[in-house]
Amino acid sequence: MSEEETKYFSKDFEWEEVREEVEKNLSLRYHLVPFESSTPLSSPSSSLANQSEAWKSFHNRHSSGRFFKERRYLLKEFPELLSFHEYSKVLEVGCGNGSTVLPILRGKQSSAVYACDCSKEALDRAKEMIDAADGILIKDRFHPFVCDFSRNGFPKWLVCDSCRRDSLQKHRDFLSDGNKSEGMELNKLSSNKDHCCIGVLDFVTLIFTLSSLPFQKMPTALEECISVLKPGGLLLFRDYGLYDMTMLRFPLEQRVGFREYMRSDGTLSSFFCLDTVRDLFVGAGFIVLELEYCCIKSVNRQNGKQMRRVWVHGKFQKPL
Repeated sequence: MSEEETKYFSKDFEWEEVREEVEKNLSLRYHLVPFESSTPLSSPSSSLANQSEAWKSFHNRHSSGRFFKERRYLLKEFPELLSFHEYSKVLEVGCGNGSTVLPILRGKQSSAVYACDCSKEALDRAKEMIDAADGILIKDRFHPFVCDFSRNGFPKWLVCDSCRRDSLQKHRDFLSDGNKSEGMELNKLSSNKDHCCIGVLDFVTLIFTLSSLPFQKMPTALEECISVLKPGGLLLFRDYGLYDMTMLRFPLEQRVGFREYMRSDGTLSSFFCLDTVRDLFVGAGFIVLELEYCCIKSVNRQNGKQMRRVWVHGKFQKPL
């Protein structure tokens, strides 16, 4: 990656500049104060059900797919997807219309991508987009399935209980015995003798997905993600960062938690600082490999105004 490309995709400006401006602006102070409410956002069952329905409605309204653009920056930000072993298995969580899946399938002709979303309509659009893609045949390597992983977990045909237990035991052995088990063959964990599942995965991608969950459900969701990764597998993460332009545009009445906001269509959006992301992933058992703000300037083509976007970029590894 050239120096110019690196600058474009990560550091058009410094996050501290935005932080200083926001914290000095009294009109934006309501974003910073602790949130107090007698009616918390999420009861264990109803809020998640409402979120699933809200996102299904969202994808129905944007069924043409024009709302989303193919994330062509993905392989530059996460080159591991290209450099890993030949027949890698990737799980894209919350794939929407396939804007993340398509560049992965195009980038490596031997990778298999499993992709889930709570919306069947979104998956239908993703399949249509994959089927219509130019170039090499990729549809046979694309495996979409409906799943609300934050409520029900991943299906057992993806990773069965036996593979999960083996992977978890390997993780516990590492924690208790240090590096003694490092030399064992990791392929044994995905040998899948009964062929009841595809086995543990090389990669999980969470691209603008975690922020759509109520904060109190995020730890469980990340524990589910680490349980389907093989030891040494990577979770690749990008999501909304603290003081992103979108956050600052939310009015006070749409604030439903600390750095949590409800859009008018009922969908949820959270905005992360680095410390929060680190605590969530370490708490789930991950090792932090990379964690930083991506600060990118873009231009609104309609009015010519510059927009400052802040995203969080992260790479996290399941311990060997």
